[in-house]
Amino acid sequence: MHWVILIVSGLFEAVWAIALGMSEGFSKLVPTIVFFAALVVSMGGLAYAMKEIPVGTAYAIWVGIGASLAVIYSMATGQEAFSVLKMVFILGLVGCIIGLKAVSH
Repeated sequence: MHWVILIVSGLFEAVWAIALGMSEGFSKLVPTIVFFAALVVSMGGLAYAMKEIPVGTAYAIWVGIGASLAVIYSMATGQEAFSVLKMVFILGLVGCIIGLKAVSH
């Protein structure tokens, strides 16, 4: 269950990162609310997952999921240019996330 919570909290990490950008310095109400709500869910999930998953592993996986999804979202919406190399590196991140899970106890 801790792994599922960690993955979900990683998804919410991407949500708050994207909402933070959309809030334009907290000047837009809806993205600001989404940011704070997603931040609480994301951090709460990470804290819960760290009860059973080592800090380094949990944090690396959480960041990797969030960063990968934020870049994919940005490329999909045209906010960031698509690049084959970016996709290769994102796949590398995903591979590392899977590897960390595979070698965890």
